[in-house]
Amino acid sequence: MKKDTIAAVASGMTASGIGIIRISGPEAFLILSKIFRPRRPADVTAYPANTVHYGHIVRNLQKEAPSASPENDRHAEDILDECLVTVMRAPHTYTTEDTVEINTHGGPYVMQRVLELVLENGARAAEPGEFTKRAFLGGRIDLTEAEAVMDVIRAKSDDALKASLSQLSGSVRDAIRVQREILLNEMSFIEAALDDPEHYDLEGYREELKEHLQPAVEKLRELSASFGEGKMIREGILTVILGKPNAGKSSLLNALTGEERAIVTDIEGTTRDILEEQIRLGGLTLRVIDTAGIRDARDRIEQIGIGRAREYAERADLLLAIFDAARPLDENDREILSLIRGKRALILLNKSDLKQVCTPEMLQKELQPGSGPLQPVLTISVKEKEGLGRIEAEIRKLFFSGSLRFNEEPVITNARHRQAIDEALESLSYVLKSIEDGLPEDFFSIDLMDAYTKLGEIIGEEVGDDLVDAIFSKFCMGK
Repeated sequence: MKKDTIAAVASGMTASGIGIIRISGPEAFLILSKIFRPRRPADVTAYPANTVHYGHIVRNLQKEAPSASPENDRHAEDILDECLVTVMRAPHTYTTEDTVEINTHGGPYVMQRVLELVLENGARAAEPGEFTKRAFLGGRIDLTEAEAVMDVIRAKSDDALKASLSQLSGSVRDAIRVQREILLNEMSFIEAALDDPEHYDLEGYREELKEHLQPAVEKLRELSASFGEGKMIREGILTVILGKPNAGKSSLLNALTGEERAIVTDIEGTTRDILEEQIRLGGLTLRVIDTAGIRDARDRIEQIGIGRAREYAERADLLLAIFDAARPLDENDREILSLIRGKRALILLNKSDLKQVCTPEMLQKELQPGSGPLQPVLTISVKEKEGLGRIEAEIRKLFFSGSLRFNEEPVITNARHRQAIDEALESLSYVLKSIEDGLPEDFFSIDLMDAYTKLGEIIGEEVGDDLVDAIFSKFCMGK
């Protein structure tokens, strides 16, 4: 644990009502005493924990030009701002260290001046994520909880926030610790039996070990499988809008964003390049990509745009295929249907306010047979804003069975966690293979330890300094 005292602006360097300068470390109270003048004279270093005090942040000019007499001392201080100071004492703080938070007016200039004054009086500028890193090193939180702190800050939807708060409360940590405990018990038994065969009988143990490991393997597989869902919750669902020219793709994007983000005209081929927007649809976050209209184009630039549309369709988590109800199906529509066949897709039959030439039944007939489950078809009118409210509910059915239950089962949202789980599963598969091949018990211990170590990397019990530094370097300043 570092012994120096660190400081940073914890509220962000933007104009706001309140700005917070956080100081953490063994000299936090001493530094505060040098720059804080309470309204009621008191020994600042003796302030009790969890109290708030009113006063002013001052810069002592005597350091630069000592006054000739004590009577002038009170004129030798430059007031930077009035403030409220919150004091917290170790170990019951976020960092487990003595902590002071100076609440100033929220102007970037005044916050910077106060921070500079704190640094001049003995603190060091905190590195990105260093407050949370100290909380981790001090044992207050594990690595999954530390990473969840940043996920909470970056959450862009209700589902992402719930998933992050679930992880912050220890859902992933608890699930991993249960599986590690199973592996530790088995390793302990094997080691004891090998060291003291007279008191520990390994007869029939192979089958017992296989039975004991099966629940752990199944649980880890569930956690790994949840990553696809968790990644979409955290980063948003990559959603590609497909359709032929003038079907209403750009109008749909504008309707979903609530802004005129895409140019809409009656001229076919208006959209030639990829336009991406991140939007919130109810509790969901969608990374929506509007693409060039699918058609047999001769224009070289439009051809490139259509090629990109096909590429994005292959990568998408969700396809929104939009069709013109006022025009009969043609070869361009059939190509779009071929692109969505067998994939997660929501079919939107647009222009319900006009006379319908194309119907949902026609689209479903084109998709069948051999396309898997029927893909939902919604009849909408983007122009009249009809039917758009059903899109969120249908997307939830496609991805989350209508809802997510964060309080019941942990969801893996972090690629690092998923990789460690998969590597642990690989090691456990070696254990099961060794059992089948009749190898000696000490072979089991080697792979069990590998799995135990990999799972320990997730919660930070088996992790190197380089990885810790890399994780916390991605945090925002002041956190």
